Amino acid sequence: MLRVGIMGYGNVAKGVECALKTAPDMELAAVFTRRDPAGVKILSENVPVLPASMAEEMADKIDVMILCGGSATDLGVQTPHYAKYFHVVDSFDTHAKINQHFAAVDPEAKAGGKVAIIACGWDPGLFSIARLYFEASLPEGSDYTFWGRGISQGHSDAIRRIEGVADARQYTVPSEEALEKVRAGERPVLTTGEKHKRDCYVVAKEGADLAAIENAIKTMPNYFADYDTSVTFVTAEELKKNHSGMPHAGSVLRNGTLGWNGEFNTELEFKLRLDSNPAFTGSVLVACARAAVRMGEKGESGCKTLYDVPPAYLSWKRGEELRGHLL
Repeated sequence: MLRVGIMGYGNVAKGVECALKTAPDMELAAVFTRRDPAGVKILSENVPVLPASMAEEMADKIDVMILCGGSATDLGVQTPHYAKYFHVVDSFDTHAKINQHFAAVDPEAKAGGKVAIIACGWDPGLFSIARLYFEASLPEGSDYTFWGRGISQGHSDAIRRIEGVADARQYTVPSEEALEKVRAGERPVLTTGEKHKRDCYVVAKEGADLAAIENAIKTMPNYFADYDTSVTFVTAEELKKNHSGMPHAGSVLRNGTLGWNGEFNTELEFKLRLDSNPAFTGSVLVACARAAVRMGEKGESGCKTLYDVPPAYLSWKRGEELRGHLL
């Protein structure tokens, strides 16, 4: 059984914990938190909850660490640090900074002789794989990715880091008009703002400057600056009543042509619809954690993305089972 550690205990970490319950080859060894461990109640029985400061001491008792912090301020620091001690997996999701994150993690993982798989989840992650497969299979074409309608964990977390914000949820909302055009086989040229809008529901701390909060959200680079963004201030009770779920959805599409003269129109689509974004993200992280250990056993080290992972390493099944039942 692979021994897994979880760093942090928010929504994604709970998704990881649930996914480990059904993984036939993995077990939860410990949960690490920056909070007082005595106040953190996890779902698993007989699993210790330890201070984050103790993680390095557990290096010989954990095969892979799944880092469940946010991309805005946590993973940029945590992943390079822990990659020196463990095989690690993270869900870094700031697309514009993935190369920068890779460059920070790679030398640390190599120095420790460990494998660090970054940007795991469904986007970046599974959607990234779909985009690569679609482009490689249909070179003459146009890519489109639509997210939502659903709550973005990373964007919600980014809002919560703004001074004066007590809590927040951000919905990514696709343009139905744009999506219909693409599904009809068209190849429109769409700006970022033409594909999506972002609806933010924010609970402000007492006495906070609401105008400053709204401006900070709407001008935040890589998150909201390029989108039609609405900000609605609500009470904590209203947020809990109307926005406590974590649904999400999305599609990757590519339209193009094949044939000697481009005479064959071709449409590709990969989509998902989720009752729980963090539950599914956690499940993907667990599969990637398995792959990280397997790559390490093969003598590999350094930073990786899903582009570098052999697909079979994600599964608990043996090669003959995969070939017999899935291939």
